[in-house]
Amino acid sequence: MSLPLVVAITGASGVIYGVEMLRVLQELGQETHLIISEAACKNLAIETDYSLADVKALANVVYDNKDIGASVASGSFRTRGMIVAPCTIKTLSAIANSFTYNLVVRAADVTLKERRTLVLMVRETPLHKGHLDLMSRAADYGAVILPPMPAFYHKPESLMDIIHQSIGKALDQVGIEHDLFKRWVGQEQKEQLNDQFKEPLRIVT
Repeated sequence: MSLPLVVAITGASGVIYGVEMLRVLQELGQETHLIISEAACKNLAIETDYSLADVKALANVVYDNKDIGASVASGSFRTRGMIVAPCTIKTLSAIANSFTYNLVVRAADVTLKERRTLVLMVRETPLHKGHLDLMSRAADYGAVILPPMPAFYHKPESLMDIIHQSIGKALDQVGIEHDLFKRWVGQEQKEQLNDQFKEPLRIVT
């Protein structure tokens, strides 16, 4: 049985990354433990048609962000890692400074101290030096800084294709298999396969 993955959704623009990640993980049969911040709840109403109940239903376990006594606040509770999607600069700052004022940051701090994978999908642009310094510090502590930057080699045809590529990159970091986007196989091999089958293939390795 695989260990649960902690998913946190904070109040940056792009809450759909966290919501869609939960939906994908539910389809994959991966147990998820969700923490959603108060600001994320507001953005959920602004940016999507999902209700809070809809999002909570996608997770196996849901915690109150104020519940610093929750299981994920302890390193003795084993997980396969944690993804913050999206991650606000405020949350990044708290993680980089070990300022564990809520459960999202405490769970992230636990993930780092236990040497588990922590993925921060930081959502802000443009970035000033303070933002960059915070990312550098979090990376020094072991966090994976993974802003949701779209790629286009897989020829996305919809907004969801772009979202899935970023989600897929995050899931790669915690070792979860998926087929959310076409992986690059090399230009020469791609051309050979296209010639052989006369149409682009959806290739997942």
